[in-house]
Amino acid sequence: MALKYRFNLKDIKLEDFKVYLVAMFKGILPKKKIKNIDDLKQFIQQKSAWVSQVTLYNYLKTRMGTKWVLHFDDEKFLTSINTAKWNIYAISLQDLSFYTVSYLNVFYNFQEINKASEIYNNILDKELENGMPKEIVDEARISFKKRLDQIKWKEYYKSWPFNESALALYNWAPVANELKTLDRKIVLNSMILKWDNIKEEFSKLIKI
Repeated sequence: MALKYRFNLKDIKLEDFKVYLVAMFKGILPKKKIKNIDDLKQFIQQKSAWVSQVTLYNYLKTRMGTKWVLHFDDEKFLTSINTAKWNIYAISLQDLSFYTVSYLNVFYNFQEINKASEIYNNILDKELENGMPKEIVDEARISFKKRLDQIKWKEYYKSWPFNESALALYNWAPVANELKTLDRKIVLNSMILKWDNIKEEFSKLIKI
């Protein structure tokens, strides 16, 4: 059932847009070459955050219309956004970790595939300090391990590598189910298109 929201302009604050605006800004920052594991970890963290946040907030803005910011007056809605944000981000981190290591393995003979687990868990450790709920982190580690046990490194990068994060956006976005059903194709494609840009960027940043 769709939620009902109270509109109150005086309660709207700039802080409400902080995450969204920062994510948008990061997307246009100068790009840094990826030369080592630390650079790769930073790339995975920043791009996963950017894709997950921008696609979520863009979907909410599109669905709610020009007065979408007024919905921030509803505490339950804010909680839903926060929960969605972290869950989508957790899966986005998985997808990009798997994609980058798979790509490096195939095209650059990168043999340290165990680094995918190290990178993912190190990022989650940091995000715990940034307020990521522990229950979401714990569940994310479990789902990562299950996917890791089944992954085929030579195939992953070309076999719908970002499908899970696109589905996470669709499943977790705090929009009424009857509306999401109508939006399914658009929502999934919106994230896949964002990831296509990240894939192209990654291929350029790893070239010597």
